[in-house]
Parts: sequence; C-alpha cells; structure tokens
Amino acid sequence: MARYGKKAQDKVERAMHEMKRGELKSGRSGKKVTNPRQAVAIGFVEAREEGAKVPLLQIIQKEERVQGAAEKSSHSRS
Repeated sequence: MARYGKKAQDKVERAMHEMKRGELKSGRSGKKVTNPRQAVAIGFVEAREEGAKVPLLQIIQKEERVQGAAEKSSHSRS
C-alpha cells in the first residue's frame, strides 16, 4: 500500500529541484535551504497544505504510540 500520494511526490521533487538550483528558501527567515532533508520536509508540508496523502510526522506517530501504551497499562492496573 502506498504511503505517499502522487501530489506529495511532485511537491518533494519540485522542492529538491529548487534546492539544487539554490532557489529554495525556508519559511520565516527566508534563508537558502542547503539540506536535502529540509527540502523534503518543505515539500511534504506544501503537499499537506494542498490535501495530499502524506502520513503524520514520525515524532507525532511516536507520541501517539507512547500515549496509547500508557493508557493501556493504566487501564489494566485499575
């Protein structure tokens, strides 16, 4: 099953292309983006804003798993 939609792929591709040409700027500061991981993140954010199929950030997914495990353990003790 595909995790990312076509629109997400297109946005990431465009962001990487702009980064390689030195045209991609970060949001608030407007500094030039040189890190490929940051370019990918920018592409995903833009895709999310347009409603593309992009999974939640890994940090959020990890927090949800930890909270779920904590809730299960607290219910079993009661």
